[in-house]
Amino acid sequence: MPSAEERVDLPALEADVAQRTVAEPAQLRAGTGRGQPFEDEAHESHGASMPAAPPRLKRIRRIRRMRPGYANQGLAEPIAAGAAALYFFRTMIRKRTARREDLGLTSAEYALLARLDSPRKIQAFVHRLRQNFEVEGDTCRPVRVVLRERRAHCIEGAMLAACAFWVHGEPPLILDMRAVRDFDHVVAVYRRQGCWGAISKTNGIALRSRDPVYRSLRELAMSYFHEYSNRRDHKTLREYSLPYDLRRVDPKLWVSGEKNAWEVAEHLDELRHFKLVNGRHLQAVTRRDPFERRASLLLQYRRPRALIEKLERLKKKRKK
Repeated sequence: MPSAEERVDLPALEADVAQRTVAEPAQLRAGTGRGQPFEDEAHESHGASMPAAPPRLKRIRRIRRMRPGYANQGLAEPIAAGAAALYFFRTMIRKRTARREDLGLTSAEYALLARLDSPRKIQAFVHRLRQNFEVEGDTCRPVRVVLRERRAHCIEGAMLAACAFWVHGEPPLILDMRAVRDFDHVVAVYRRQGCWGAISKTNGIALRSRDPVYRSLRELAMSYFHEYSNRRDHKTLREYSLPYDLRRVDPKLWVSGEKNAWEVAEHLDELRHFKLVNGRHLQAVTRRDPFERRASLLLQYRRPRALIEKLERLKKKRKK
């Protein structure tokens, strides 16, 4: 009869660790760092005499014994030849609270984020940002540029909101909602009392924030389904992603950088996505009615003339 420890769901444990860790076998062989090997490898490398644990149990122990202290150490010292590769936490993935030095922001920039100490304040600030209509081309501006320009679209607002959560000790999580024949939408997600909520930057009334009352991410994503539609009045939302922890990405790229943080968008696109509806359900989905169409025309910020002219030129090209 296997013990309770042997009955641990190893695939689930490994999946959880894989999302928060990274293997560095090349640097490990080079002998960099001053860390200590995990318990099982230490016994193997020093020849300690003790009963050999089953491989499955040894792998579980190795996963369980990862400690936050390894995040700020170098890679472990070389271990005996043939030993299993070790996993190490990335430096920022274990940072519960982001300090100003971690983010590379100025005192004024960090102080602004520090004042946004609740989802309500974060959402109010994001709503006050003017809409980035991307007149000069697609953008994915880092937090610093958004704070300076006071202008953002969905993923830019989501990254700023996630950064504010991180400053206050919450994980900076963003979630991608994928649509067909339409644009994707990205929100920052957070939890309160076991339920999920979302911070959203949008120019319309349909895809705005969600209060933390949804028991699962699927429920949260489904709350956007009815209003998520394109100009032909088709309801276009189809999938939602796993939440992505922005601590995986260097803050110099998405927080304090000056160039577009396209790497974040690429990571979101590579995440596993889950279907919200299947083909049979889609057969029963209706288009927006005329009243809903008129309501969707209500915008927070009027479209600039340059954008309207740009859209008209593109429309003429398509007709040709």
